[in-house]
Amino acid sequence: MKSSSKPQSTTSVPRAPHDEAGARFTKYLVTMGIRIACFILMVAITPYGWYTWVFGAGAIVLPYVAVVLANVGQDTHIPRAESPERAIEAAPPTSAPATTDRPPVIRIAETPPTEHPQGAA
Repeated sequence: MKSSSKPQSTTSVPRAPHDEAGARFTKYLVTMGIRIACFILMVAITPYGWYTWVFGAGAIVLPYVAVVLANVGQDTHIPRAESPERAIEAAPPTSAPATTDRPPVIRIAETPPTEHPQGAA
């Protein structure tokens, strides 16, 4: 696998774990809903025939399928990273920074310094 020194674009990152879990839960609920429908149709439709066996097989096999689909993670498709070189260039700075001999120093004092009496530690 070739490693790149370019940064990854935010448009090429994978789905958020919360969104992925929600999609897997939806697949599970749909599959289990079909399983319940198969079970009801297996019992309710008379006279019994070959379709009873099909509905029964669906009611037995679909829980396994639902769990496997729910446990499968995100697809193995890796989105293509976009080239940062195609990004819009930044505008040039409007003012040049002031040049001085010494760098600026910022001091922040929360309380003024207090004088200690002589001999006190």
